[in-house]
Amino acid sequence: VDTKTKKQLFIQGPFEEGTNNIGEFLAIVHGLAFLKQHNSDRIIYTDSKTAMSWVRKKMCNSKLERNEKNKALFELVDRAVKWLETNNYSTTIVKWETKAWGEIPADFGRK
Repeated sequence: VDTKTKKQLFIQGPFEEGTNNIGEFLAIVHGLAFLKQHNSDRIIYTDSKTAMSWVRKKMCNSKLERNEKNKALFELVDRAVKWLETNNYSTTIVKWETKAWGEIPADFGRK
């Protein structure tokens, strides 16, 4: 979501048997790929320290067990990890300060 215009740049989900942190992780990686493809220097904001850490470490360290219901979700996770392992990016990822700035627009008022 563009923080100024509130325009959705992309949207996926909800996913069956997923977690918020996995969703945040996928959103960050998708955002990184989107911005790289469009040669954009925008900043990515997230309210998930966990997802930021996973991106930095190029891994999704979720304890969620894989099963048939979340198979499609974990296929996206695997693709995201592979993208991180095979791409460089210069995009800055910033922790969204909810207390100071209010709810992050990408949560669509769901929190």
